[in-house]
Amino acid sequence: MAKMIFINLPVRDLAASVAFYEALGGTVNPQFSDETAKAIVLSDTIYVMLLTHEKYQSFTARPIGDPRAQTQALYALNVDSRDDVDATITRLTAAGGKADPNPPQDPGFMFSRSVEDPDGNVWELFWMDMSAIGEGAE
Repeated sequence: MAKMIFINLPVRDLAASVAFYEALGGTVNPQFSDETAKAIVLSDTIYVMLLTHEKYQSFTARPIGDPRAQTQALYALNVDSRDDVDATITRLTAAGGKADPNPPQDPGFMFSRSVEDPDGNVWELFWMDMSAIGEGAE
């Protein structure tokens, strides 16, 4: 079986977060969703679990941090082309995201921009030209 990743995020407004992640291209999997949690399927191997603060807190004794105030993680997701980076950022901004909390990166062989979800979690959308990289980094 292929490895899968489940990113569990505490969210303040479940409906607003669902709209954002649907704009990212995700779909809700009702099998793992209820009024306290929504399972967003980004691919066959990537799920984002959106959990109300109460539900999230049932999994940990640690306090929930504020990603708007401190960095906790950067999530990077590839897209098919350089234009898709900009188009995805536009869709996510229309769905409640905040564009470019970090400056865009353009080292030539790749292009990336970032966007905050409604809770302040930063997602990096990137395109990479694998043929321009060569056989390996030194």
